[in-house]
Amino acid sequence: MEALRVRDFRLLWAGRTISALGSWLLVIAIPAHVYALTGSLLATGLTLAFEYLPPLLLGPVAGVLTDRWDRRRVMIAADLFRAAAVTLMLTATTDHRLIYAALVAESAGAVLFRPAAQAHVPAVVGTGTGLSSANSLNAFTDGTVRLVAPPLGAAILTLTSFPTLIWIDVASYLLSALAIAATTRRPSPARPSTPDLAGGWKVLRGLPVACALLPLTAVFLAANASLSALLVPLGIQRLGGTHQIGLVLSALGVGFLLGAVAIRGLLDRVRPRFLLAATQLATAVSLYVLFASTTLFVALPAAVAIGTFGSMTLVTPQTVLQRTVPNEALGRISAVFLSAEALATLLGAVAGPVLAQAFSLSTAALVACLVIAAGALAGLAPWDRSREPGSTVLVRGRPG
Repeated sequence: MEALRVRDFRLLWAGRTISALGSWLLVIAIPAHVYALTGSLLATGLTLAFEYLPPLLLGPVAGVLTDRWDRRRVMIAADLFRAAAVTLMLTATTDHRLIYAALVAESAGAVLFRPAAQAHVPAVVGTGTGLSSANSLNAFTDGTVRLVAPPLGAAILTLTSFPTLIWIDVASYLLSALAIAATTRRPSPARPSTPDLAGGWKVLRGLPVACALLPLTAVFLAANASLSALLVPLGIQRLGGTHQIGLVLSALGVGFLLGAVAIRGLLDRVRPRFLLAATQLATAVSLYVLFASTTLFVALPAAVAIGTFGSMTLVTPQTVLQRTVPNEALGRISAVFLSAEALATLLGAVAGPVLAQAFSLSTAALVACLVIAAGALAGLAPWDRSREPGSTVLVRGRPG
């Protein structure tokens, strides 16, 4: 991979991968621990809701801080803060509310880390083919972690204890901070004025590409979340049980890995709006096939296709933003998108079950797929008529 030839990116990638692995080990363990403490499905479900609060409330502010402060130090501080936050879970032996507090704090650290990391990557590898390589590698790594870490975490929880997983996650954040600290100090991008929240929205309004991508991304994520919330009912009603839906989730992970490989060559050869529209339409068709299926023979290939085209849909806007947004404002723009992602996912996760309850699972699936398809077709219109990003127009090479 081209990006791995750059020492600083290798360190960033290693730190990001280690911390992601530690976090995903807890995806099953935390709800299981809360359920063991409370016996309540509602209390268990709230673990996910509390993770969405910081992106909704702090996203734009985090972007301001990312553009105002040294991004390398922001990432190190965020990792150390998350390590301290997760440690709080060790005291939650009888009171599950401490778990909620720790989740909110950990998520707040992630809100700081993600836009800083997204803005720092093009400063390290440039905005040319190295950026495509970096984003493709990160997507592949994310897919691998999502495929491996949750069941591994469940196995560790069964064989050892909840505190063991917590200490592993704490160690992962500390190792990530050390890796980032070992990177080269880079001069901050020129800032003509002190970044503020209002300035961030002004920057967004002045970037037609970002303004076009924001609703396209939000609509896709909301519709996708509405069906993600219905996967378990699909498994029970149509496919035969929860074990079958576990196989579907594994197939999604496999597709995510395939998409990360496929997107590498397409990002620099296909116009972004055509690539995004094609992957969204393909995702919509694949989702419809999955929710119309009654056997794993049909469901598993559909799930692989969803993971493949869905991961490509997520990587494309990220790369376009990194290539078009001035680096001094990239933190704020990334944070706005992070907040929109959290809000869209939360709304979709509520809307899907409500629609399915009021009508049927098939109706909810059809509506979500039509929404995704409509968004894809709308995205075919030029995003910036004065300067539409093409496959090579915005390639500027790696900084010296």
